[in-house]
Amino acid sequence: MSNHRDKTALFDNPRNVRRVVQGLTALCVLLFGLDAVLPRHVEHPWEGVFGFYALYGFGACVLLVLLARELRKLVMRDSHYYPYDESHHNGTEPTSDKSTTKNADKRDTDD
Repeated sequence: MSNHRDKTALFDNPRNVRRVVQGLTALCVLLFGLDAVLPRHVEHPWEGVFGFYALYGFGACVLLVLLARELRKLVMRDSHYYPYDESHHNGTEPTSDKSTTKNADKRDTDD
């Protein structure tokens, strides 16, 4: 029986990652080149500029990353927000809350 840890995923091999990046780069270059030869039906004059959609998409991604970095400052929790429980880090089962156990025992005796 094989262990799950023994299996390697597709992108664990750096060669496969490099192939995907090279393929996506080639696709982007091809689509950018087709922008020069394929006719477009534009609604606004700035859409007729060579490479407009590539530049627009790149600018939108950069803006999205910059906005997300600022948004992170607003929504990020303090590093001590969650209580630290050593049982999750040393491989043992977490201990139960004593107040919950007492309440459960009390309910059993009330019946």
